[in-house]
Amino acid sequence: MPRKRRIDTRDIQPDVRYGNVLVTKFINNLFKCGKKSVGERIIYSAIEMLGKKFKEDEPVNIFVQAVENVKPVLEVRSRRVGGANYQVPIEVRPSRKQALAIRWILASARSRPEKTMAERLANELADAYNKVGTAIKKREDTHKMAEANRAFAHYRW
Repeated sequence: MPRKRRIDTRDIQPDVRYGNVLVTKFINNLFKCGKKSVGERIIYSAIEMLGKKFKEDEPVNIFVQAVENVKPVLEVRSRRVGGANYQVPIEVRPSRKQALAIRWILASARSRPEKTMAERLANELADAYNKVGTAIKKREDTHKMAEANRAFAHYRW
């Protein structure tokens, strides 16, 4: 954390096709280094596949709901108290919720066996929309860890 001043967050422009900031964040997180146009093509084709799968006129709504289903409510942070480390459950900030959800969906999509990244991403988003899949399991594991360490919640400050 900076000592001198608060860091300003950059405002992200909505994407061209759907006018949604979440889609832009997803595109920006898709590549570690690469071409943005390729990322846009992958995301847009995955969203179109979602629309065909669920027969939806606005497939971006399915995309948004899938990300919403993956967002965690609680997580554990390590606190050192009296020479011992405790896993203290804390609530997750809204910006971190979104970042974790995007990261988990992309990580689980990358580990899927389908041929193209668009197919992997579409299937992972479909699983997240139906509240199954690897990204949802990651969220549930995080919540279980927080619930198991609820006894240390009084160390939160």
